[in-house]
Amino acid sequence: MSPSSPIVVLDSGLGGLTVAQAIRRALPDEDIIYFGDTARLPYGSKTQDTISGFVRQIIEYLLPHDPKHVVIACNTATALALASAKASFPELPITGVIEPGAKAAVVAAGARKVPVMAVIATEATARSGAYEQAIHCRRQHARLIMKAAPLLAAIIEEGRTDDDPLVRLALHQYLYPLVRRKMNVLVLGCTHYPVYRQLIQDMVGSDVPVIDSAYECAEDVARRLRKAGMTKPKFEAAASGIMGSFRCFVTDDPARFQRLAPRFLGAEIDEPIRVAPDDLYAIVPKPPPIRMSVSA
Repeated sequence: MSPSSPIVVLDSGLGGLTVAQAIRRALPDEDIIYFGDTARLPYGSKTQDTISGFVRQIIEYLLPHDPKHVVIACNTATALALASAKASFPELPITGVIEPGAKAAVVAAGARKVPVMAVIATEATARSGAYEQAIHCRRQHARLIMKAAPLLAAIIEEGRTDDDPLVRLALHQYLYPLVRRKMNVLVLGCTHYPVYRQLIQDMVGSDVPVIDSAYECAEDVARRLRKAGMTKPKFEAAASGIMGSFRCFVTDDPARFQRLAPRFLGAEIDEPIRVAPDDLYAIVPKPPPIRMSVSA
């Protein structure tokens, strides 16, 4: 890999495009490769072994593009597959969305003695305990409320807008119990949810900070690349135009992905390249190394 290599952003579908959008804003010169595993979504209802296998297959498939950084732009995949991916590809910088979001939530909680911090997420993310671990290691005495919101990602993928009664009904069902418990901070624990960020902020009130894990993840990636001296050289950026390239791969229905992508990315895209799931299953992903203890 080199500073001219692309950043890879992967997700189960469209939601990770909110992360890609935030990275483009933070690092507009960088080339980005996006992979949406649309044939095998949703990840939020699948097991850890299944999701870990999917993520390793995708990374293995994209290795010929020589990525300099891989972002797992999915809270569920971050919670369940980040450790496995890092163990399988130790030479490759791989990060997720949970740690940056948790860090920002703790900062937003301020000096309260026992802040009430809420997270809305998929069922798999809520079950994983990843946010509890990430927040409590920074703020031991915080009260954390995990709320599974299984309908939201599907509603967003349908293309429903803020003024849709079904959207408002679903958000009310998920958010009202958290408002009633007087939360101090709300974390959007799924990269789909920033699509409704303003509506969510309006519903919970201006005194409750709403943490966008996509934005926080992008800032984390930018910081890491700058610290490592791996940002794209300025002369290459100037030669390639105003903004770096953006290429998409999906495992199903490229036309639908292209049609819905602007809502998440904020820009039109070329039709994605389809990668058949069988091509991914044919890849033998690297298993995590086995650690054996040696007794004296």
